[in-house]
Amino acid sequence: MIFEKQTIRLRQMEFYAQHGVLPQERVVGGRYVVDITLEVRMDEAALLHDCLEGTVNYAEVYEVVREEMDVPSKLLEHVAARILKAVMKNFSLVQRASVNVCKVNPPMGAVCQGASVELTAVRDEKSGSAVM
Repeated sequence: MIFEKQTIRLRQMEFYAQHGVLPQERVVGGRYVVDITLEVRMDEAALLHDCLEGTVNYAEVYEVVREEMDVPSKLLEHVAARILKAVMKNFSLVQRASVNVCKVNPPMGAVCQGASVELTAVRDEKSGSAVM
């Protein structure tokens, strides 16, 4: 059997956070939903031998996302970039990651389910660092 790709997704993670351009948004806060998709370098330890060491612990990924969501920012782009940078730094098996950060009820005077930003980073094979 040949395994082509390993993908880990954490979907619809909900947070209450203080992000926004308006000062009031950073004081009052609001609801956010985050999705993250990780393409992980495959390791036989996880795939064939049932060992956590051969993959990415998604509970730890959640904690990294939660920590970054707790830091107030003006822009969703900044939040998404910080999340990806932290994920790539903390999980060396992640080769590519995409994150979508959605502000559930943006204060823009319109009926809108949410405003979101999606950002993708890939690991540079030579340096090992993330390229966004």
